Amino acid sequence: MQFTRRSILSVVGASALMPGVAWADSGSLPATETQRSIGAATAPVTIMEFFSLTCTHCAEFGTVTMPQVKPKLVDTGKLRIVYHDFPLDQVALKAAQVARYLPVDEYYPFIEALFASQNDWAFQQGEDYHASIFKYAALAGMDQATYDKAWNDMALAKWILAGQKEAETTYKINATPSFVLNGKTYPGAMDYQDFAALIAKAAGG
Repeated sequence: MQFTRRSILSVVGASALMPGVAWADSGSLPATETQRSIGAATAPVTIMEFFSLTCTHCAEFGTVTMPQVKPKLVDTGKLRIVYHDFPLDQVALKAAQVARYLPVDEYYPFIEALFASQNDWAFQQGEDYHASIFKYAALAGMDQATYDKAWNDMALAKWILAGQKEAETTYKINATPSFVLNGKTYPGAMDYQDFAALIAKAAGG
């Protein structure tokens, strides 16, 4: 089935949302619903990022700011980033489902690859999103059968949308990207200087 931008999130319907299950990280959950993050669990600062794979501002943060954040803050043990899906449309939802079917260590490289190539797969008129996203999933090592399973996993779609609704309620998320640090929400694709200053302040430095 070829999706278009008119096929918005109504495919699963608001009645399908399941509040309260979105952010648990438990051995009883399916692997697709466990936490996705980068950085050491012992990092002094943890920030949550709410993003949509079809958001141009998220792509800007991912391709301009993150290449500085990761080596300077994440890889040095200063910061942990926990990712939360906040899909703005049906295409982003499907891409998020696929990302969560990849091994945990392939999650971040995959979403960064999608951000880097966003103009190629997300915004072409008449694009066959099912086929275009698969090209990147295949490069990450996903076979066609797994890809189709991810694409059609309605339980995962409902779980992602439940998390989105919970984020709207709990953290007042209404734009992407948005970051939550110590319970406070910071919307917008910050540049490295502003982001690093925020992290330094949270770390007490």
